[in-house]
Amino acid sequence: MATVVAAINHLLASGRFKEALAVVKGLRNGLVYGVKIRAPHALVMTFLFRDGSVLEKLRTIARMTYQHSTNLATFVFIYKALTAIMKWLESQKKQYHSFIAAFIGGYYVFGDNNPVNKQINMYLLSRIMFGLVNLGVKKGVIKKPKWDVFPWFAALVWGIVLWEFEYHRETLQPSLQSSMTYLYDDSNIWHNLRDFLIYNK
Repeated sequence: MATVVAAINHLLASGRFKEALAVVKGLRNGLVYGVKIRAPHALVMTFLFRDGSVLEKLRTIARMTYQHSTNLATFVFIYKALTAIMKWLESQKKQYHSFIAAFIGGYYVFGDNNPVNKQINMYLLSRIMFGLVNLGVKKGVIKKPKWDVFPWFAALVWGIVLWEFEYHRETLQPSLQSSMTYLYDDSNIWHNLRDFLIYNK
């Protein structure tokens, strides 16, 4: 066994097969990161906002964690494999390789319309919008504002989301609806001191 481990360590330290080994390590990192991110989030959200027995809640947490981690691992595997193949075919790395590989992986892995994928895709959408604006400023396509625009951005986001919640809540994601119901609707309901301060309802 020690000989096998030594041989593997020698291969890993040699720098040979780096692209292929990076695909395997990416698969591993996708699994680990998916569990680290989803398990605590699912634990908190499930126990705070979902009904059902403890066993049902634990099953939900396990299912969501499994789905997030395997999706992330599969995506990283596809992305790194495709970018490595395109780099090998063209003898160099090019910017469009990243887009094509991620486009294909995104379609096959995160294109399934389920709650976990919706949340991941919406999270990324908000991040890339910020990134694209910053890129626009960096490239000179967008003029750098002379004042802090973040308060206006925050005002617009909160104005829209509360209007949408109050008048078109069915268009919002279910977890966001649950959070906003707890904050804005449930705070209108009480009968005594117990459900006014101690418990919600």
